[in-house]
Amino acid sequence: MSAAGVSIEMTRSAGDSERFARDSSFAIMVNGLPGAMASEVARVVVERGLTLAPKALTGPSVPASSAKFGEAAVELVAPDSAEDALMDMLAKYPSLICIDYTHPSSANPNAALYARLGVSYIMGTTGGDEAKMRADLTDSAAFALIAPNMGKQIVAFQAAMRIMAEQFPGAFRGYSLKVTESHQSTKADTSGTAKAVVASLNAMGAGPLEVSEIEKLRTASESIGRLGVPEEAVNSGHAFHTYRLESADGTVAFEFKHNVVGRRVYAEGTVDAALFLAERRAASDSQRVFNMIDVLRAGAMR
Repeated sequence: MSAAGVSIEMTRSAGDSERFARDSSFAIMVNGLPGAMASEVARVVVERGLTLAPKALTGPSVPASSAKFGEAAVELVAPDSAEDALMDMLAKYPSLICIDYTHPSSANPNAALYARLGVSYIMGTTGGDEAKMRADLTDSAAFALIAPNMGKQIVAFQAAMRIMAEQFPGAFRGYSLKVTESHQSTKADTSGTAKAVVASLNAMGAGPLEVSEIEKLRTASESIGRLGVPEEAVNSGHAFHTYRLESADGTVAFEFKHNVVGRRVYAEGTVDAALFLAERRAASDSQRVFNMIDVLRAGAMR
């Protein structure tokens, strides 16, 4: 355990997939299908031999009515039938865990619904109000894990930035801060990871930089030309971030970068998080709301 109260260990494998695969009461409901991130998570669920719930919440304008992952068929349910679908899945799988990769506008309404019904969930959708989600869980039996990023190495980087902010406040006092992030054009909100890292850098005295000042690149020409995103990844999925700090006189500069092509690292981490949450719930943990640093601390990621 560090002086900052954050311990990161990656010595244990992911949650016991085999144990949960044998548990007929356990299933993972992936909401946000047929979206790209939700689909990648569903594939990982099936590949690990876990039960993929046969229903999933989707958006109001999604034309598809079903999706298939291997032999697992999933009915896509519109928002006006969301509560009935959740109740149906909870009755069939009492140990149900929901994974939410929907839309920023749906994050809080979905979280409130999960909490009201007592459904434990992983909130991977960014752009919601985390404080409101936590408040909704106060009188709920549900457990939740809320995180803006599910990739373990990036979460470790975020934790390192947080530790630096706690142990070395003012380390970058007087430095300007510029942040540029690039994602596929379908990502509507500013990167949650960028927001978290900016908060830590601001706490170290840099900037300060407002969230509204984080530069978002969402066009192919900008993403390729300015951050070097591979052309094939511009629309298929990527997350490139650059944080640049510069001294007032311009003689010293620091740059931090983390660039991810594809969604697999996030999907693997999300399923690890679901198994971690299921284990914490089974153990009747007194803590009911977690983040990905808790998963890392437990060594519960592959």
